[in-house]
Amino acid sequence: MNGVPELVTLHVWRIGRSGLPGALARMAAHPARLRRTAGVRFGKLLGTGTGTGFGPGDADLTRWAALAAWDSPAHAAGFDDSPVGRSWARLARSSVRLDLRPLTSRGEWSGRRPFGEPTGGRVDGPVLALTRARLRPRRAVTFWRAVPPVAAALHAAPGLLARFGVGEAPLGWQGTVSVWRAPADLVAFAYRHPEHRAAITRTPTEGWYAEELFARFEVRDVVGDRSVLGWVAEDGDAGTARGGRA
Repeated sequence: MNGVPELVTLHVWRIGRSGLPGALARMAAHPARLRRTAGVRFGKLLGTGTGTGFGPGDADLTRWAALAAWDSPAHAAGFDDSPVGRSWARLARSSVRLDLRPLTSRGEWSGRRPFGEPTGGRVDGPVLALTRARLRPRRAVTFWRAVPPVAAALHAAPGLLARFGVGEAPLGWQGTVSVWRAPADLVAFAYRHPEHRAAITRTPTEGWYAEELFARFEVRDVVGDRSVLGWVAEDGDAGTARGGRA
């Protein structure tokens, strides 16, 4: 089975400004607890950014996330009753969960291949792209200078439903989450948009990353308040889901 988890979940919580001290305390105390949660084979707690610039000044201190790869859907179903899940639920004003199936994954995260080596498969609906990198300190400045054109192009990309930055630390560990209406929309941006292609071309020559990962997932379900993701409503989309496919 090449280590591919059947289910990956992305939990995202929106908190009020008064909840920031509690969020910071949880970010310090909960990473190890998340990894010890029954059925979690890989888990990360993440801060988020607004998605407008994906830079150091882009932090959104009212939104936090947890990414987990599970041994089974049954284990994932128990997250809300876990100590980590209950604790964040008490703090959150609203939340959303995305259920994901790995399609492709290249690279490493903390020295591991958290999503195995998935072999893709047919997808007719939404997909999520996750990028994550650990920047080389000496290359960070040139990287951040290269980000704005790509961020601006992403904002206007056809088929984009949601996007925001993610990170384990304010500097050095950076990543992005983007949700697309269909695989063709993601491919069109990733490989045909000039700003993004230019950044891809520069990556090996600039040596920006000490470690990097790119993964693509089928969005199987979106449960909760999609506005937490900054979801772009389409015709007939009320912006929320209580179960059922995205």
